[in-house]
Amino acid sequence: MTATGTFGLSTEARNLQWLLGNLVEEVPGVRSVAVVSSDGLMLLSSDPEPPQDATPAGEPDAPRGPRGSSADLATIVSGIGSLTVGAARLMEGGGVKQTMVAMDEGSVFVMSISDGSLLGVHATPDCDMSVVAYHMALFVGRAGHVLTPEVRSELRKSLEGPR
Repeated sequence: MTATGTFGLSTEARNLQWLLGNLVEEVPGVRSVAVVSSDGLMLLSSDPEPPQDATPAGEPDAPRGPRGSSADLATIVSGIGSLTVGAARLMEGGGVKQTMVAMDEGSVFVMSISDGSLLGVHATPDCDMSVVAYHMALFVGRAGHVLTPEVRSELRKSLEGPR
């Protein structure tokens, strides 16, 4: 998972990382997962942390940050979330609970967590959509009350890593 590890993180932040890891490991067909804050910043990611020597040659002080499919997923999730909230507002449909985009080569699921935070999952085309949605709902139910402003801030800082 993308983060600087669990050292120094609160119990709540470690539990969220553990829940996300379980979602990825236990649900067949899940490729990547990202939790995004209401302002579009990634809080948690299923991508492994890049190795310490992953900095390109000649750039020893290059900033570390989210990379890979979960960073892209976070951007997509934020955009889908914004689009669906706007559509729901225009259609007077109330709050958006979940969104699913089915493509030839995979699916993207977006589910509201709390306070504007979103859970996004990129899955294989042959995944069982109901199983993915069920496990996402379990994650949301367990994580929603834990994503306090303090924990969100702590998770953001853990993604930035040492500078």
